[in-house]
Amino acid sequence: MGTDSAPGFKRRPDYPIATKPAGVRVQVRFNGEVIADSRDALELKEGDYPPVYYFPRTDVAMDRLVRSTHHTYCPFKGTASYFSLRDGAENAAWSYEAPYDEMAAIRERLAFYPEKVESITAG
Repeated sequence: MGTDSAPGFKRRPDYPIATKPAGVRVQVRFNGEVIADSRDALELKEGDYPPVYYFPRTDVAMDRLVRSTHHTYCPFKGTASYFSLRDGAENAAWSYEAPYDEMAAIRERLAFYPEKVESITAG
């Protein structure tokens, strides 16, 4: 394990969490506007949860987001920073800016809560 290994994986090395290229175009819409559009999104599958798509920041309309002061912690991924939508939902997107080594693939990428945007479509 690396120098910044996730404590979650140390306790539960069999925990099912993995990333892979989504392999399709993924879009996020809010109020009829496309705010994220990527053919380079990563799909993260964790446990029994639905897949989550992580977008490169270059494929996100960052001017539509405002960094919030909210943070959460995951023992598998690390500390997440949050972004609110301008004129929209608070803490609608999150990013692991310095994830644990095992989740380095999602570093600096953004993911969105489906219930806080109009739609997330893949394919």
